[in-house]
Amino acid sequence: MMSLPFYQRHHEHYDRAYRHKALSSTVSQYQKEAKSKSAVYAQGSAAYARGSATYRHSSAAGFSLDSSAAYSHGSSAHDLESAAYSYGSTAYDHSAAQSKRSAAYSLDSESLSTSSAAYSHASESINKLAAAYRLGSEAYSFGLKNSNLMIEDQSYKMSPKAKRAKQSLISEDKENKALDYSVPIFTGREVNMSGITDTEEERIKESAAYVAKRNLFATGEGVSVSKVAKTSEEEHHEKKSRKVAIRESAERVAMKKTLEETQAFHRKLNQDKLLHAPEFIIEPRSHTIWEKENVRFNCSVAGWPEPRVTWYKNNVPIDVQAHPGKYIIQSRYGLHSLEITECEFDDTAQYHASAMNVKGEVSVYASLVVKRYKGDIDASLLNARNLSLSPFAVTPHGYASRFEISFVDKFDVAFGREGETMSLGCTVVINPDIKRFKPDIEWYRNGVLITPSKWVQMQWSGERASLTLTHANKEDEGLYTLRVAMGEYYEEYSGYVFVRDADAEIPGAPGAPLDVQCLDANKDYVIVSWKQPAVDGGNPILGYFIDRCEVGTSHWTQCNENPVKFARFPVTGLIEGRSYIFRVRAVNKAGVSLPSRVSEPVAALDPADRARLRSHPSAPWTGQIIVTEEEPAEGVVPGPPTDLQVIEATKNYVVLSWKPPGQRGHEGIMYFVEKCVAGTEDWQRVNTEIPVKSPRFAVFDLSEGKSYCFRVRCCNSAGIGEPSEATEATVVDDKLDIPKAPGRIMPTRNTDTSVVVTWTEPPDAKELVGYYIESSVEGSGRWEPCNNNPVKGTRFVCHGLSTGEKYIFRVRAVNAAGLSEFSQESEPIEVKAAIAAPSPPYDIVVLESVRDSMVLGWKQPEAIGGTEITGYYVNYREVVDGVPGKWKEANIKAVTERAYRIGGLTQGVSYVFRVRATNQAGVGKPSDVTDAVIAETRPGTKEVVVDVDDNGVISLNFECDQMSPDSKFIWSKNYEPIEDDSRLNIDTKGGKSKLSFKDLGEDDLGIYSCIVTDTDGVSSSYTIDEEEMKRLLALSHEHQFPTVPLISELAVEILEKGEVRFWLQAEKLSGNAKANFVFNDKEIFNGEKYKMKVDHNTGLVEMIMDKLEEKDEGTYTFQLQDGKATSQSSLVLIGDVFKKLRDEADFQRKEWHRKQGPHFVDKLGWEVTDECNVMLKCKVANIKKETHIVWYKDDREIMVDEEHDFKDGVCTLLISEFSKKDAGTYEVILKDDRGKDSSELKLKDTAFADLMNEVCRKIALSATDLKIQSTAEGIRLYSYVTYYVEDLRVGWVHNDTQIKFTDRMRTGVTGEQIWLQINEPTPQDKGRYIMELFDGNTTHKKTVDLSGQAFDEAFAEFERLKQAAIAEKNRARVLGGLPDVVTIQEGKALNLSCTVWGDPTPEVSWLKNEKSFVSDANCILKFESGKNVSFSISTVSTQDSGKYSIVVKNKYGTETSDVTVSVYIPEEERESEQEKKQ
Repeated sequence: MMSLPFYQRHHEHYDRAYRHKALSSTVSQYQKEAKSKSAVYAQGSAAYARGSATYRHSSAAGFSLDSSAAYSHGSSAHDLESAAYSYGSTAYDHSAAQSKRSAAYSLDSESLSTSSAAYSHASESINKLAAAYRLGSEAYSFGLKNSNLMIEDQSYKMSPKAKRAKQSLISEDKENKALDYSVPIFTGREVNMSGITDTEEERIKESAAYVAKRNLFATGEGVSVSKVAKTSEEEHHEKKSRKVAIRESAERVAMKKTLEETQAFHRKLNQDKLLHAPEFIIEPRSHTIWEKENVRFNCSVAGWPEPRVTWYKNNVPIDVQAHPGKYIIQSRYGLHSLEITECEFDDTAQYHASAMNVKGEVSVYASLVVKRYKGDIDASLLNARNLSLSPFAVTPHGYASRFEISFVDKFDVAFGREGETMSLGCTVVINPDIKRFKPDIEWYRNGVLITPSKWVQMQWSGERASLTLTHANKEDEGLYTLRVAMGEYYEEYSGYVFVRDADAEIPGAPGAPLDVQCLDANKDYVIVSWKQPAVDGGNPILGYFIDRCEVGTSHWTQCNENPVKFARFPVTGLIEGRSYIFRVRAVNKAGVSLPSRVSEPVAALDPADRARLRSHPSAPWTGQIIVTEEEPAEGVVPGPPTDLQVIEATKNYVVLSWKPPGQRGHEGIMYFVEKCVAGTEDWQRVNTEIPVKSPRFAVFDLSEGKSYCFRVRCCNSAGIGEPSEATEATVVDDKLDIPKAPGRIMPTRNTDTSVVVTWTEPPDAKELVGYYIESSVEGSGRWEPCNNNPVKGTRFVCHGLSTGEKYIFRVRAVNAAGLSEFSQESEPIEVKAAIAAPSPPYDIVVLESVRDSMVLGWKQPEAIGGTEITGYYVNYREVVDGVPGKWKEANIKAVTERAYRIGGLTQGVSYVFRVRATNQAGVGKPSDVTDAVIAETRPGTKEVVVDVDDNGVISLNFECDQMSPDSKFIWSKNYEPIEDDSRLNIDTKGGKSKLSFKDLGEDDLGIYSCIVTDTDGVSSSYTIDEEEMKRLLALSHEHQFPTVPLISELAVEILEKGEVRFWLQAEKLSGNAKANFVFNDKEIFNGEKYKMKVDHNTGLVEMIMDKLEEKDEGTYTFQLQDGKATSQSSLVLIGDVFKKLRDEADFQRKEWHRKQGPHFVDKLGWEVTDECNVMLKCKVANIKKETHIVWYKDDREIMVDEEHDFKDGVCTLLISEFSKKDAGTYEVILKDDRGKDSSELKLKDTAFADLMNEVCRKIALSATDLKIQSTAEGIRLYSYVTYYVEDLRVGWVHNDTQIKFTDRMRTGVTGEQIWLQINEPTPQDKGRYIMELFDGNTTHKKTVDLSGQAFDEAFAEFERLKQAAIAEKNRARVLGGLPDVVTIQEGKALNLSCTVWGDPTPEVSWLKNEKSFVSDANCILKFESGKNVSFSISTVSTQDSGKYSIVVKNKYGTETSDVTVSVYIPEEERESEQEKKQ
C-alpha cells in the first residue's frame, strides 16, 4: 500500500473529495473530445469486426496465412483508432451508446464467430502482448509492470484511496475465465500526439492534463476496468488442428521478437528513461534555386517522448491535403523532411520546423529563394514581409520605384452595441498596379497589431480590406488603423469605433465590467483584474462579483460572497493542473449587471511548469507518463519560508508572497499561514483545515483599520517546520487611493459632429487606468458617456454629437481603487465645423533696409478662419535681370508680430517677398508678391542712438541730413505708428528727433523705428528687449544716484597678535574723499581702541582694534563720500559669527605669546619604524641649551636615558614592541626660563586601534616567505616576523578554501615564528597554501606551493623523522634504579634492582668486567614482567668486586648501564688504621 501524503493522513475526508474532484475535472475537461473520438473508436471497432469476419471465412479453409494477415490489418486499424479512443475515454461519460461500443471492443465480443473465439483462446498470450504494446509498450517495458489491467463490462471505477498497483503477470488462463490486465488512464502514443495542438487554449488544456496525469499516477490512482468473458452454453468451440497450433505458435514468436526489437529501439532512443525536451540535432539549411526545381529541407530531432514535427511556411502550417503533390512531408526514425516540387516564385518564403512534446517546443528556421531568369522577375519578391526574410530586395525592372496607395470608400467613425456584429472596410487603390504583387494588409487597435481570433475576422479580396467584430464588446472600442504596405512604402487610414453597453436585464443595473485579465497565476491561486464600467445605471456601484468556470464545462461558480470594490481580487482554492476562465459582474442597489467578456484561459500551474510548457516545452510524448515516487526522506522537516512580504493590501483582503525554503527534502511542501494583531503574540492559523500549495495566499476576514502581522510555516510528511520571520505591521486598508478629479477641461471644435476635449492629469495620480468622458446638452441635465473603454492620455475626440447644439463636458479618472469624482464642467461649446485656414496678408511694405537685411511689415488677413492667427511665414527670392529664383524660407518657426527682419541677404541684389498666415487649421495661401527691392542702406541713413543723460532720462535719438522742407520724423513701435504718448515724449528739432521714456518698463519692450518721410526711404530701428531694458535702467540709476565703486566690500581678518582688522577697498578715491566709521548706528573715531586709516592712492580704508570684547558685538559700517558719489558697506558680527571671530582672536593672541618661548611647531604624533617599533615625535622651535624636555605617560614621568639634542628641531621617544600595555595618554613638556609649552597625544580606543593597525601592517610586511619544514609529527609551514602581537590576525587558506583548524591541522605562534602544522599529511594536503595576515584594514598574503616535488621531499623527510622518533621512543633503555658505585662489607647480601623499558620488550643480559655473566647459586639475576630487573648476591665476597653492566636490547637499539661493586673486609681496615697511627 502506498503511503499517503501527510496532508491526506490528517484530512482523509478532504483527500477523498479532492480525488473525486480531480477525476470529475478530468472527465469534464475531455467530454467533448470523448464524444468526437467515440466515433473514431466506432470505426476501429468496425475494422476489428471486419478482421474477425475475414478470419471466420478463412478459418474454414484451415486459417490460411492471408486470412491471418487480413485479421492483423484489421487489428492494426483498430489499434490506431482505439488509441485515440483511449485518450478520450479517460473522460468517458458512461453513456449507453459508448457502453455498447465498449462491449463491441471486448476481446470476447458476441460478434466474434465460434472459430474466432477458438482463435482468441489459442492465441490468448499474443493478444495480451499486443494489448500491452497498444497501450504503451514503452511504459510496459520500462517499468509499469506493476500496473493492474482489468477490463470490466461498462463502467470505469476509481480506487477509493491512493494505492500502489500490485504487480501482475499475464498468464494463459483457462477458457471462460475473466481476463485481468492493467489499463492506465492515459495511454496510447498516437492519442497524445494527436492531442497536441497549436492554439493557446488547447495548449493550456494539455498542460492541465499533464498535471492531472502526473498527480494520478503519483498517487497510484487509476481506472480499473474488467471485462468478463460471457459464457454461453450454446457456444461451440472447435478443436484446433496441429497446423493451426503451429502457425499460432510461430505468430507468438514473431510478435515477441517484434516487441523486443521495438523495446530495444526505444531504449536506444531514451537510455536514461527520462523525459527530454525536443532538440534539433541537424537543422534545415536555406536554399536558393531556380524556378521549376525541387528542393528538400531535412532535419533531425531528438527528445523523449518522440517529438511531433510540424512544418510551417511564413508561420502558417503547411496543409499537404490542400496542395496535393506540391508538398511531401516524411518522418522516419527521427529524420524529418519537407520536399517542395516544381518550385514557383510564390514559394519564396521562410520555412520552419517546430518540434513539440510534453516537455516543450522548439523551432528552427530556413529560407527559400526561388530565382527567375532576367526579364521575368516576379514583383512578389518586393513584398514587405518577404523583403525581411529574403537575402535581397530589388525593384522590378521597368516599374516605378514608389507606389501611391490611396483609400476609397473609407469607413467612418462607427457606433455599435455589445453583442452586435460590426464590420469595417476600405477599398484600396495602388498605383502602379503590378501583377502578382500583393500588399501587406494589417489592422491595428490603438496602435497594437490585431491578430485573427474568434472575436475578430479579417478579409482581403484583392481590392477591399475588411475587419469584422463577430461579437462586439467594450474591449473592442478604440482607434482602428488600416495599414497597407507595398515593399517599404505604406499608407494608413484610421477611424474610431465606439461600443456602447448592451441593455441591462434589470432596469438601473450598471454596465458590465471590461478587460478581465488573470495575473500572477500559481498552483491554487490567481489574481483577477478588470476595469470599471463607465455606466453605473444611475446609482453608485457597490462592488463586483467574480465568477470562475473550469475550461471544458459551462458551470460558473461565484468566487466572493460579498461585492468587492477594488478592481483586483485574489481567487484561491484552484486545483492544480485545471484551466479556468473568469468573468466579472458589477452590482448596485438596482441589481447585478451583465457579465463581462470572459478572460483568456489560465492554468493553475507553478510558474516554472508553465514556463516549460509554454515558452520552452519539454520532451516528446511517449504515450504514457512514468512517475517514480520516492518515499519522503525520514526526519527532513522543512525550514522556514523566506522573503515573506505583503504585496497587496485592501479593505477586503491582504495578499502575502514568500519564497520556498532551501531545506525541504525530496517531497513537496505545503504551507500554513498565521496572523496576529500587531503588538501581540496571539498567533492564529488562517488556513486551519487545508494547507496551501502556492507561495501566495490571500487573507480575508480581517478587521478594517486594524494592523496585523503575518508569518508562514512549511509542512510535509515529516512535520511542520518553524515559522518564517513575521511581516511588518500591515494596516487593513486600501493602499491605493481613488484618484482626484482631473482639471482644466477644455473643449475645442473639431467637426460638425465632434469636439476635442483636453484636460490635465489629477495631482498625485497613481496607477491610472485611464479616463471616462461624459457629455451633456447644455441645460438638459442628462449626461451620456462619450467612451466606454478608458482612454489613455489627456485628449479625446468626442464623436456622435448633434450639430449646432451646445455641449458641456466632464471627465473622471479611473484606477483599480475606483473612479474619481467628476471634474468641473467645461465651458459650453457649440458643435460646428472646425476653423479654416486664414486668407493671405496684404499691404506688404519694406519698413527698413540696411546693408544685407530688410524689415518687412504687413497687415492681418481679412479672413482669419474663425480663430486667432498664430503666426506668419515669410518667403523671399532673388531677382536677377528680371528673372526670379527659387523661393526660400526666411523663418522656419512662425513669427507672431506683423513685421520681420530678414537677414543674410546679398547687398546690392534685388529681392521680392510674400507672406503666409497660419492658425490652428493650417497655413493659408501666400500674399501677393511685392515689387523688387534692392538690399542696401539708403543714402543719409544713420543708426538710432540710445542715450542716458545725467538725470537718468533714457532716450532714442535719430538724425537725418537728407530732409526736404516737407519731411517729417515718424516713430513707430513694432512697426505700428505710436498713437499713445502717455509713456513717451517725442521732441524734434531740425534734422534731429528724440524719443524719451518717462518710465521705462516691460510695457515699453519692442522694436522702435523712425522713418523720415519725403526721402529715399531713410529709416532706422532700435530693439529694446528685456536684457537691454535692464542695462538701460541700471545705467539710468547710476546716473541719478552715483556711487563710489568698490573693489571689495567691508571684510574682517585677525592679525598675528590677535588684533582685528576691518577694511574695504574702492576702485579710486580723490583727495577730497572722506570716510565715516559707524558701530551700531553710532559714529566712532580714531583713538586708543580704534586705529583708522584712509589711503587715497590705493582706495584702501581700514580700522584696527587691539582686541575684541563682549561689548564689541554688533554691526560695523564704513561710509564713503567722494564729491556727489557715495557708498557704504556694512558687516554684521553677532551671535556665533562674533563668538567664532573672538575665539580666533584670543587664540592668535595666545599663540603669539606662546611662541615667545620654546614651543611646538608640530604637535606630538607617531610613526611606525621599519623595525615595527613605535616612535612618538614632535617638532619644536625657539630652543636653547637650557631648555628641558620631559615625557609623561598617564601623568607619570618616563625616564629617558639619553639627553635630547633637539637635532633638526625634532624630539622623539622610541617604544619597542608596542602592544596593548603601551596604550595611554602621552604628554611632552618643553620649559626654560622664558616659559613652557606642552603637547598631548591620546593613544586610546580608536587612536590606539589605528596605531595598532599600522603596527600590524609593518609586522605583516616584515613577514618572510613561507617555508616548509618536516617534523616527526608532519609538515610545518612557517614564516618569521619582526615580532608578533595578538592584534595581528592570522588565517590560512588551502586551495582557495579557508582552513578549519582541527587536531590534525593546527596553527600557532612560537616567538617570532607563525606556523601551520599538518599532522600525518596525506596526498589531499597537496596544493597551494596562503598565509593571510590582516592588519585591520588590509590582508597581506604569503604563498607556498606544497605539491609535486616539494610535497614528495617534505613527506619523505616526515616519514624518516617519524620512524626515527618511533625508534627513539621504543628503543630499549634503563629507566633507573642502579647506582653508579656500591660499597658493601664482605659477607653482606647485595640486592640491586632497576626498571627497563622497550617496545618490543627488550632482552636483558649482564656483564661483569666486560664479560658475560649469568645467574648461579650465589648470584641471582631476575627479569620480571618485562620491565623489572633485579640483581642479588646472598653473601658477597671480595671476589664479587668489579664492574657490573646490565645490557638491554631490542630491534630499535641497545643501552648499557654500569654499576661498580666494591667489597671490603673490616679487620683489614682496622689493621691499616693502626699502622698509620704508628
